[in-house]
Amino acid sequence: MPSIKDVARSAGCSTSTVSRVINNRDAVSPQTKKKVLDVIKKLDYKPNLVAQGLRVKRGNLIGLVVPAGPMQGFHFLIQYAMDAARKRGYNIIIANTHEDPDLEASYISDLLRRNINGIIFSRVSDESRIVSKIAETDIPIVVIDRAFENEKVSNVVLDNRKAGYLAGMHLGGLGHRDIVCITGPLKKIGLCRERLRGFKEALNEQGIELRDNCIFEGNLFFESGIRVTQKLLKSDCTFTALWAQNDMMGFGVLKELHRAGMCVPEYVSVMGMDDLEFGNMVIPSLTSIRNPFDQMVDRAMDILIHQINTGKHTPKTVVIEPTLSIKESTRRLIT
Repeated sequence: MPSIKDVARSAGCSTSTVSRVINNRDAVSPQTKKKVLDVIKKLDYKPNLVAQGLRVKRGNLIGLVVPAGPMQGFHFLIQYAMDAARKRGYNIIIANTHEDPDLEASYISDLLRRNINGIIFSRVSDESRIVSKIAETDIPIVVIDRAFENEKVSNVVLDNRKAGYLAGMHLGGLGHRDIVCITGPLKKIGLCRERLRGFKEALNEQGIELRDNCIFEGNLFFESGIRVTQKLLKSDCTFTALWAQNDMMGFGVLKELHRAGMCVPEYVSVMGMDDLEFGNMVIPSLTSIRNPFDQMVDRAMDILIHQINTGKHTPKTVVIEPTLSIKESTRRLIT
């Protein structure tokens, strides 16, 4: 990959002149500017946006980068972040990456160009490696929700293994033995694997086997709850209870079971994960594992502001505890 020095060498000028052309600053003769731009095009040179971000004077702005928007748990995370930042005298710039790693990298680079004091970031998937690049700068960053172990940045995460464990203990405790789990993308998102691990542990403790043919993989969106349920109903998996690894898929499950004439919870118990407010608006209301986004955001904001004020970026990990929220969609198995 060509560097700014390569451009300067080919254009026969200094690196500072190339920088002035890139940033459209100070006077550069039309001839020199054209020559530099021609070389940039020829070499396919991409400016170091991270380095550019460090040279920009910052204001009271925090970047919030999330992988999804309305009708997801991230919708509430965004609102909580806006409120938490406002209370601390900061404003929020929101970037929704729509689960696209390329868009994620582009938004992060764009934020680094702006007057950003710090970034709260929830990555698209395990494939995302942009955090390591941010960590090389002096921009404070806190990773929330989808974090990696041993990453040299602060993070605030839910105990996802315990979330799965609570779900398994609830369904098993109601007498269910034939249970289905609809996961999120297991290869792409680590927290989905942790939730499944905790779920299996709870069932195993109760002498319940989660059969491989009763584990279905979705993508955490409403439509996949519908699609996976259609696939489930055509399979050889018998079940009286189902856990979807987030509420949005759970809502899709409820809709498809209703369409199939399978009453919830009379025929099958269904539960989700996140405990979104929307869960109170469906019939039956959705039993869920509460993901306290408000607590997560508040802790993340405290850590970020501390880093901004002190200039110290010592990595810190905060683990938030999930809780069980019992509503109408689950009940004891009647045999």
